[in-house]
Parts: sequence; C-alpha cells; structure tokens
Amino acid sequence: MTTATAEAGPGLEAGAPRRSLASKIVDKVGGGAVQVVMIVLGLFWLVPTLGLMVVSLRSPEVNAAEGWWTVFTEPAQLTLENYQNLLASGFTASFWNTVFITVPTTVLVIGIGAMAAYAFAWMEFRGRDVGFLIVVGLLIVPIQIALIPVAVIYGGVGIFGTIPGVVLFHVAFGLPFAIFLLRNFFVGIPASLLEAARMDGASEWKIFASVVFPLGKPAIASLGIFQFLWVWNDMLIALVFADTDNQPMTKALQSQMRQFGSNMDILSSGAFLSLIIPLVLFFAFQRYFVQGMMAGSVK
Repeated sequence: MTTATAEAGPGLEAGAPRRSLASKIVDKVGGGAVQVVMIVLGLFWLVPTLGLMVVSLRSPEVNAAEGWWTVFTEPAQLTLENYQNLLASGFTASFWNTVFITVPTTVLVIGIGAMAAYAFAWMEFRGRDVGFLIVVGLLIVPIQIALIPVAVIYGGVGIFGTIPGVVLFHVAFGLPFAIFLLRNFFVGIPASLLEAARMDGASEWKIFASVVFPLGKPAIASLGIFQFLWVWNDMLIALVFADTDNQPMTKALQSQMRQFGSNMDILSSGAFLSLIIPLVLFFAFQRYFVQGMMAGSVK
C-alpha cells in the first residue's frame, strides 16, 4: 500500500474528493423523489389554467355565486353558452387576425434569419464580423424607442393600422435574436460537410438548403416556437399599430376589460381560447425549448 492510499483512509481511493453530506443526501433522494416533486409543481402550475377553463364553461351567474372548484361536485354547471356568446360578439375575427399576424411573422423571421445566419457563419464577405456585431447590438434596443418613429413612417406610406404593418414591425425586431441564435448553432456544423458539398459542385444556396438547414432543425424549430409565442401573446405592438378592424385577440380582450363585471363570460372564454393554442404548442414541442437555449452555447 502506498503512502497516498494509506493517508486516504479505508474505503477511499487515493485522490478521490471527499463528498459532502448534501451530495450524499441528493444521491439518496434523487431520481424518483425529485420527479414526484417536479410533477406536483407542474400540476400546481396548471391550476390557474384549469380554473380559467372551468370559469369559461360556466354561466356568469354561477361564477358570481360560487368558486370554480365546485364544478367537481356539480358538473351540470358546465355549458358552452359562453363560447356561443363569444363567437356572436365578433371575437372570431380577432382570432383570425392573430393567426394572420403570427404565422407570416414566424415564417419570415425563420426564413430571413436562417439565411442571414448562414451568411454570417460560413460565407466570407467584407464587413461580416462588423455586421454581426451590429446585429448583436440590436438585441438590446428596446421596442419602445421605435414606436413613434415607425408610426410616422407607417403613416407616410399608408400601412398604419394594417396587419402588414404589424407583421413588418415584429419581423424587424425578431430578426436580431433569430440571426444570433441560428448563427451560433450553424458554426457548430462540421466544416468538412460544407467542403465536401462544395467539392461536389454545390452552390451556396444548395449547401444551405440541403446541408445546413436540415442539420439546424432543432434550433430552427425552437426559434419558431419562441417567435410564435412572442407574437401570439403580444399586446403592445397591437395597441399601437393595429386598428379596430385588424386587432388581434390580445387587443380585443383588453378592450373588453373596460366592462369587466358585465362581460365575464366573454373575457373568460376569450382568454382561454387565446391561451390554449400556445399551451398545446408548448407541451408538443417542449424539448426544443432546452435545445434552443443551449444552441451555440458550447462549441
């Protein structure tokens, strides 16, 4: 037995770090116990969503008289009358306005951002690094400082209050993050793959479409989810640049808040309708959130 082993003491290998009591406890209670705690916390987080769903399925009179949890003992309270009133109030138009704003914005940000990110990552051109630094700097520019100047420009070209105006604003402020995220992911792609494609005679566009874009699907998918959720839940841009005929759901619900006590049926059903699509999207693609946050963080 060597001196180092003898000094380490019985049951310990030479050079092995001494483990703390906390680490031993984590090993004992980790795994199943931690998963149970996380499940309980997740269910607790869903309680407000469940409450909103129940309120949207009960009449205003019942909601005013009893708490939403009484539905478990009296399921006959549930009705679709609130959603019928919601559709009759013209909220359907606001729903489609939200779709017409969110979907084109997400597609444009992904398409333009991916191509720009590929150029910054793998194409050599003058001013590339300076241009990327400018893009990174745009990440810290607050939206509020652009509202008045852009409103003046929109008024001059005649798109103020229109859906294309809202889409263009979202695209402009979504591109810096998109380029930053995707560029950091694209630089991690092995250069040998791109060189092999070039040796086979592939153009830059062919390399982007056939090699880089497919390999970048995890980051692209996560970017799409982030962008969709940001635009779907946005109210500030809608309040400034969308008029009454083109207002999305967030602005429509905000206008209903002025009569909160008398139209709780419309508010609850409208709020749940605006919530359910992002919630389903999150649970369907939640793994991409972690991949998107980690994209490009390790080279």
